[in-house]
Amino acid sequence: MKTKGIILAAGKGTRLMPATIPASKPLLPLYDKPMIYYPLETLVRLGIKDILFIVQEDDLSIFKKTFGTGSEVGLNFSYEIQKIQRGIADAYFIAEKYLDGSPSVLALSDNVFLGNNYFDYANSALLKMQENGGSVFGLPVPDPEKFGVIELDNNKNIIGIEEKPSKPKSNLIIPGLYFFDSEASKFAKTLKPSNRGELEITDLIKIYLSEKKLALEILDDSIVWHDTGNAKALLEAAQKVKLYEQNNDIKIGSYEIAAYEQGFINKSNLNDIAEKLIKSDYGQYIKEYLTQNLS
Repeated sequence: MKTKGIILAAGKGTRLMPATIPASKPLLPLYDKPMIYYPLETLVRLGIKDILFIVQEDDLSIFKKTFGTGSEVGLNFSYEIQKIQRGIADAYFIAEKYLDGSPSVLALSDNVFLGNNYFDYANSALLKMQENGGSVFGLPVPDPEKFGVIELDNNKNIIGIEEKPSKPKSNLIIPGLYFFDSEASKFAKTLKPSNRGELEITDLIKIYLSEKKLALEILDDSIVWHDTGNAKALLEAAQKVKLYEQNNDIKIGSYEIAAYEQGFINKSNLNDIAEKLIKSDYGQYIKEYLTQNLS
């Protein structure tokens, strides 16, 4: 079965208030586009056409207005509501009917990855999921004690995962992109809430580990990751995106260009999108991209 995508975009954004009082956190601008564009581009570049947005009930109408059915970009967008904040693994309860036995890639709406080889790593992780059942990134960070930490054996196989340990057994953490086969919803149903009352994604990953179905894709130091949970992190991420785009003469987060490069839409479709946005730098970039590809 084809892999489907899920973007968990139901966070209340309390650490970003008052900015998130009038606007949903995933739709806040990260440099020149909504932050949710970045994980959306990742899913599209993985060849995923069917994507589910999990949102707050109050945000449903604005998400539908922003993204519609996805047909304009050759994609199929669906929407579900998370009524109670129950943690990341709750996405697999909400998405069970939508997935209907399909494997999936779950992206967090506020996680941003930068790096020339990033999409190669993501595609490699997808292949490892298809071969093993589950796959996660391992990202080296200077402060692993704040995250879910991976313990490795001498052959760089995962032998343990620990949530926010006081004494981390490595500097590798698991950032917000998860690759699971058709059993994710079934496994999620066995989870019990943690001390903070949430269904932890770490616990779901541990089930795949215990079933010997978990693979690891270690990202190198060239990959920059941002969890844009507060105003400072959001600003830093925006500055990094701006610098990265300038240095590489590229526009990242453009899921429309990704859809074109995947063959989901043609040049005429992409030109229509560019014309709608032509007064912005974003629209002008798409137009310039088309001009270069037509020459």
